[in-house]
Amino acid sequence: MNVKAKPIYPRIGLLIDGEWIYDRPPVCDVENPSDESILGQVPKATAEDLQNALKSSARGFEVWRKTPPSERAAIMHRAAAVVRERAAEIAPIFTLEQGKTLSESLAEIERSATFLDWDAEEIRRLYGRIVPTDPPIQQFVVREPIGPVAAFTPWNVPMSAPSRKISASLAAGCSIILKPAEETPATACLFAQCFLDAGLPAGVLNVVFGDPDEVSRTLVLSPITRLVTLTGSIGVGKHLTRLAAETMKPVLMELGGHAPVLVDEGVDAEEVARLATNWKFRMAGQFCSAPSRFLVHESVYENFVDSLAAKAGALKVGDGFADGVQMGPLANNRRLGAMADFVHDAVARGARVVTGGSRVGNRGWFYAPTVLADVPLEAKIMNEEPFGPLAPCAPVASMDEALEISNSLSMGLAAFVFSNSVERTDYLSRELQVGSVAVNVFTSPGADAPFGGYRESGIGREGGPEMYQSYTVAKTIAERRARV
Repeated sequence: MNVKAKPIYPRIGLLIDGEWIYDRPPVCDVENPSDESILGQVPKATAEDLQNALKSSARGFEVWRKTPPSERAAIMHRAAAVVRERAAEIAPIFTLEQGKTLSESLAEIERSATFLDWDAEEIRRLYGRIVPTDPPIQQFVVREPIGPVAAFTPWNVPMSAPSRKISASLAAGCSIILKPAEETPATACLFAQCFLDAGLPAGVLNVVFGDPDEVSRTLVLSPITRLVTLTGSIGVGKHLTRLAAETMKPVLMELGGHAPVLVDEGVDAEEVARLATNWKFRMAGQFCSAPSRFLVHESVYENFVDSLAAKAGALKVGDGFADGVQMGPLANNRRLGAMADFVHDAVARGARVVTGGSRVGNRGWFYAPTVLADVPLEAKIMNEEPFGPLAPCAPVASMDEALEISNSLSMGLAAFVFSNSVERTDYLSRELQVGSVAVNVFTSPGADAPFGGYRESGIGREGGPEMYQSYTVAKTIAERRARV
C-alpha cells in the first residue's frame, strides 16, 4: 500500500484562560484507527482546572458580550482565514487520529470555515422588533447572548461539530467551554489555536478533556453555564438534559437518527445507487445524516440492490493516507464488534449479505462496505442507527408503506426521497417526521439552513438564523415615553 508520509502527532493540552496546559496526567491514549498504534495521550483536567475554566468563561463572557458585532465578525472572519491557511497542516493530523481520507478531512475543514464566515455575517441580522402598544408606552424586544455555553462534541466530525457550536456562540456574544471527544483531541486543539491567533480574547474559548462524567457534571451543574449543547448519541443527550434540568438550563441537542432512503418506482435505480454509494460510505458511514435504511419500491428493488452492491464492493478501503483509498477505518475497535452484531442479527432473521459483511485485514479497524438485502423490519439494524458502512435494503409495495416504516421509530433526523413524481415528493417531504429532507439528492444542511431532529433526535436547531433561538434570550423592554 502506497501511504503518504504521516505527520508528527502534536502534544495535547487543556486551553484555559488563553493558555495551554500540558502537565496533567493522562485520562486515555489516542489510537490510530488505521494501524492501532498509540499516537499520544489526552490530559485529564483536575477539579481545579474545570473550576478555572468556568471562571475564565465567566470573565470571557463579560468581555465578549460587550464587544461590538463588527469586531466579533472581524475576528471570526480572521479565524476562518487562518483555518483555511492551515488546512494542509491540520488535515494530516485529522486523518491520523480519526481515520477518514485526506480529501474527506480537507472537506470538513473547509465546511468548518464556512460556518464561521456565515455566522459572522448573520451577526448583522440579529434584529429586534417594536411591539405596537398604546401611547405613551412603547415596547421593544431585543435578543441578548444567553451566557457561557458548555459544549460537548463527538469523534466522527471533530472539527465541524466544534465549529458549529463555537461559531454560533461567538456570533451571539457568548463564551464557550468545549469538551471534545478524547478519541480525536488534536484536531479540536489545532482548531482552537486558530481562534487564539485570530485575536479572540482570553477566556472566550476554553477547551477541556477528562473523565466524561466528571466533566459533564461539573460544567452542566455549574451556575456559570447558561446553555448546554451536545452533538452525540441519544443516550448521552438524555443524560445531559436531565442534568441541565436540575438548574433549569436550556439545551441544544443534535442527536442520533436512522435516516431512511425512499426510492420510488420509475427512477433510474443505477443512478440512485451511484449517488447512494458516494454518500453512504463517506466517512465509513460514521455521520449522523448517513442513509441507514433503504426502502425501495419492489419494481426497481433488485436492480437497485445489485447496483448498490456492485458499486460498494468496488470501493477501495484502507489507510486514509494511501493513494486511491475511498473509505477509511471505523473509529475504534468497539465499532467493529457493533458492525458484526448488526450483520449477524440480520442474517439470522433472513437477510442476505450481497457484498461485504466482514472485517478487512487483521490490523486497523477496517470493515468492508456492506449491502444487506431483504432485511426484515424486526432486525436490529432496521431499528437502531448502525453508524457504520452497512446499507440494509428492504422492498416495499408503495411509498405509503415506505413512509409508514420511516416514521415508525422514535427518532427523526434526516431522510432522503427519490421519485420522478413532484406530487409524491411534495407529499413525502411534508409527511416525513424528520428535521431535514433531501429530494433526489444526497446532502445535508450547511451553515445557512437549520439542522436538527424530531422527537428523540434532539432539541433545537444548529445553523441558519434559527440557531439564535438557542444562543440568545429575548428581552422585552417597556418604556413610558413621556416626562415624569
